[in-house]
Amino acid sequence: MSNESSSGLPAPAPAAPRPAAPHGGRATLFALSAIAIAALASSVMLWQRLSSIQEQLARQSADSGAQAIEARTMAQQAQELARETSTRLAVAEARVSEVALQRSQLEELMQSLSRTRDENLVVDVEAAIRLAQQQAQLTGSLQPLVAALKSASQRVERASQPRLAPVLRAMGHDLERLERANVIDTAGLLGRLDDLVLQVDELPLLGSVAQAASMRRPTGEATAPAPAASTASQPRWQATLHRTWEGVRDEVRGLVRVSRIDHPDAILLAPDQAFFLRENLKLKLLNARLGLLARRMDSARADLAGAYSALGKYFDPASRRTQNAIEALQQLQAHMKTVEMPALEDTFAALATAAAGR
Repeated sequence: MSNESSSGLPAPAPAAPRPAAPHGGRATLFALSAIAIAALASSVMLWQRLSSIQEQLARQSADSGAQAIEARTMAQQAQELARETSTRLAVAEARVSEVALQRSQLEELMQSLSRTRDENLVVDVEAAIRLAQQQAQLTGSLQPLVAALKSASQRVERASQPRLAPVLRAMGHDLERLERANVIDTAGLLGRLDDLVLQVDELPLLGSVAQAASMRRPTGEATAPAPAASTASQPRWQATLHRTWEGVRDEVRGLVRVSRIDHPDAILLAPDQAFFLRENLKLKLLNARLGLLARRMDSARADLAGAYSALGKYFDPASRRTQNAIEALQQLQAHMKTVEMPALEDTFAALATAAAGR
């Protein structure tokens, strides 16, 4: 005890005697060795397997890395391609929008040109019809108006615009009305008035005895060949005596004339007043001519009535020329009727609607 306390170390135990190893211990040792060998072998195999797994994992990791790098590269390429595609798409959209804008502008321009062409056509047609209407009113003939409507119808047909179809129908209706209308023959009436103006200087007055006898003498001479034929078989002295008697009788009739005078002032006309009377009659006829040209039928008929009154009052009614002039004045008064020029209301209304763009 003293030695343990002094040195601080336990005392070695006495060696036990080594017993002899029994037969069962060897088997256990052999089993343990086999187990150790099997464990070692399994450890070696497990190590090999782990090594192969590690190598496979390393290869897979390398492959995965390469694939990741390749995928990253492809992703970058895809991103670049996407950016390029988006850029191209943006450019294409900009071009498409620009083309759409140009197309809309072109359509608007075409519509504007079409509307302008239609408007110009409508304006030209209306101006031509109004001009033809004025010509028809001045001349009293419907031919200028009919020709203008036919020409305008052909122009509208060549245009082939659906919005001008009402104008074409209205022109057709007005053209039918014009073809059925009756107007005054202004040219014929003007010709008759001109003939009357030229005949005024040759009309005999009531106070002009010699002129009246000479005016009536041709009518008497028309029946003279019959007595001449009857005296052809008579002796020469009887024929001479008969002709002398006829001449004396005509002279006596020229010196003395018995007639009824309804207007005494017509006989009292001085020779210089006869000139003014004829000129006044010419003025009345010319005024009637101007009234006919101006389509003022009432004024023209009034002037013709004044000329008719002057012919019956101051000129010899027994003269053939005076009778022809009076008959011509009566015919002129009968032909000068108030005939209204057909109005093209349908055509002008359709043109106004087409010009307004409705």
